[in-house]
Amino acid sequence: MALLLLIGKIHICIRGKGNFFMVKNAVISIIYQKENEENRGSVEFQVFSFTTKIRRLTSHLELHKKDFSSQRGLRKILGKRQQLLTYLSKRNRGRYKELIDELGIREIKTR
Repeated sequence: MALLLLIGKIHICIRGKGNFFMVKNAVISIIYQKENEENRGSVEFQVFSFTTKIRRLTSHLELHKKDFSSQRGLRKILGKRQQLLTYLSKRNRGRYKELIDELGIREIKTR
């Protein structure tokens, strides 16, 4: 097991009344080294990469609220991740719950 720890720079921007903090690449995650090297096409790896992109875009949009093209990209990535999670939950419920716990994504209740 390998521990991947990425800590980026914190950008502080002062606008109007308050301070805005933007953290880039601040992700602490555990990835199995085997999955990272061999299984880049696996559902788990794809969900992990989408989650990383979502967190990065979310921190970007907290600073740039009117960046509509980034909002559109975020919605597209959210939809792709949701499709993959739905596929994984139907195929293998155990792997799905394990992935949800690892990434800290809450499970969306279906009807």
